[in-house]
Formats: sequence, structure tokens, C-alpha cells
Amino acid sequence: MSDLDDTTIITFSLNIFLGNDFGQMNDHKENMKLALEEARKAGEKDEVPVGCVITDEGGKLIASAHNQTITMADPTAHAEILALRQACGERKNYRLLNTYLYVTVEPCVMCMGAIIHSRVSRIIFGTYDSKWGAAGSLYDFSEDRRLNHHPEIISGICIEECRALIQKFFRNKRC
Repeated sequence: MSDLDDTTIITFSLNIFLGNDFGQMNDHKENMKLALEEARKAGEKDEVPVGCVITDEGGKLIASAHNQTITMADPTAHAEILALRQACGERKNYRLLNTYLYVTVEPCVMCMGAIIHSRVSRIIFGTYDSKWGAAGSLYDFSEDRRLNHHPEIISGICIEECRALIQKFFRNKRC
């Protein structure tokens, strides 16, 4: 465990407390690595580097996508929305029951709304988004009891790598 940072250890401990097992943590890291690959694809296109993958409960990959708002000239073409569309097409159903969504950056309000509507069971994300986040930082739609679905949230998976990717992108934009 010596290669883990303090944030990962705290997140790991919290997940154990919440009943998430060690095996799932390894799966979460592997799936987040796939989301990071997608995020890098976005960055190569000069898009905000956010990547997303959706799996079933058993870990089978259903969908993968990255931000393409500029490429598609579509403000809704966030990684999560594109992955949800792909997964719904794959399942031929707008409900994605018993699925896990992995995304490198905390979902925004728009994406959280779509995730809740599609009934994704669990959202696993890397780093928080203090300006747009709707899964715990700015807002927490998963805990809003006025809504009829409450996905489980796991944060901090590969947090350093996810944070570094997004920070580097915006630092380079400012130069």
C-alpha cells in the first residue's frame, strides 16, 4: 500500500466502512483507468479531458465515451451523456438498471440528471468539480430525497491522475 496517497487511503477506508469490498476497489481502479484513456482521447482533440465508461454489475464494459462538445458542436456532448446514449442503445432500453458509471471528473448538473433518469446504480468518479459538480461538491443530487432515484456515489478513485489531467489541460489553456 506504500504507493497510495492519503486521499486514496481515506477513500479506501470510507468505502470499507460503507461495505464496499477490496476486490471491488481493484475493479474500480481498472475501470477508472479505462475512463482515463477516454479522457486522454478528448484532450488530444482539444476537448476538456473527461472520460466515462459504463459497466454492468459483473464488470462487463457496456459503453465508453469522452467529451466531444466542440467536435460535435453540441453542449450536451459530455462524456457521461454520450456513454449513457451508447449504453441505452446497447441495452435497447432507456433504463440502465444494475450498471456502474465511471467518470474521471464529478458529473455536472445536466449529467447527474440524465444519470438519475437512466437509473444507474452506482457512480464512481475520480476528482471533484467545485464549480459544476452535482455528486457531492457543489450539489449532491444523489442525496436529494425529492428525487425518485439515488445512485450510490464513490469518489476519489485514481484521484491524483484524474485531477492532474484536468489541471494540466486548463493550465495549458491559460498559457
